[in-house]
Amino acid sequence: MLYDSKLSAPEYIYSHARAFSIHADFVLAGAADPAPALRAQFIERYHSPAYADVAALLAQGVPDVVVIASPTDTHLALVREVLQYGRPRLILCEKPLAYSSAQAHEIECLCRERGILLFANYIRRADPAVIEVKARLGSGRIAQPFKAVVWYSKGLLHNGSHFVDLLSFWFGPVRGWHVVNAGRACGEQDAEPDFQLAFDAGTAIFCAAIEENFSHYTVEIIASNGRLRYEKGGKVEWQEAASHPSLDNYRQLKSPGEAIPDDMDRYQYRVASQISNALRQEAHTLCDGHVAAANVELLNALLKAREYNQE
Repeated sequence: MLYDSKLSAPEYIYSHARAFSIHADFVLAGAADPAPALRAQFIERYHSPAYADVAALLAQGVPDVVVIASPTDTHLALVREVLQYGRPRLILCEKPLAYSSAQAHEIECLCRERGILLFANYIRRADPAVIEVKARLGSGRIAQPFKAVVWYSKGLLHNGSHFVDLLSFWFGPVRGWHVVNAGRACGEQDAEPDFQLAFDAGTAIFCAAIEENFSHYTVEIIASNGRLRYEKGGKVEWQEAASHPSLDNYRQLKSPGEAIPDDMDRYQYRVASQISNALRQEAHTLCDGHVAAANVELLNALLKAREYNQE
């Protein structure tokens, strides 16, 4: 709720609460939060009930969509609790699904066995610019093979995972990986290693920046026919390679590049639209539970290898 509480609507839609309250396909049924002050804010802002715990919320009835936006180490327990009260059609869980691979796979299994759609909230998959890049890769307009450099900060599990998922969305499953530098720990569960991922069509180097200096998240992809840059909170620029006007056999990037339109100021609304598609059994771009659990397994493998690099 608080991500966009001081920003105007509908120009800025960063929170689940605002997205579902505004989207025409949904009704915001209520919320649960242990903090009385936050419950009061929610009730005043959205004119929907708020309860002190999940049990009180779901005792009123199980909605079609349940969003779990709590600390990562509570995700599994909350999924179990939700399922005690019934079967929602869809659960949207904040990323990562869990800290451990075992818990992530258990969440995925619990939902799959009950026929519940499970998605992790990797927001970039719903953005029009990101979807357009995937379409261009599929058509060959952005040609492969590729090489990429990714900068991330504030932990691999919590923020770096967004870009691991983004590149997997664009280029398919990770085929191999290698930790280049152990980096530093980031809290008890997370860390910031430098590492390389291999895909069928190329490789990407991930480098950790220092969040205390400034937040930094960028992706630069060098394709065989140009350069793609993802930066400034989700701005995407494509520069096609072209022949030099006067030098034979010399190619350069066109300038200025092409800005591919994004909608990152309303990213959570875009996620809600993709959820609507999924509920209608239409095509969607969300990260499903199987992929999200595999992501946790990969991230934990990288963190485990980082420990060996420290020795």
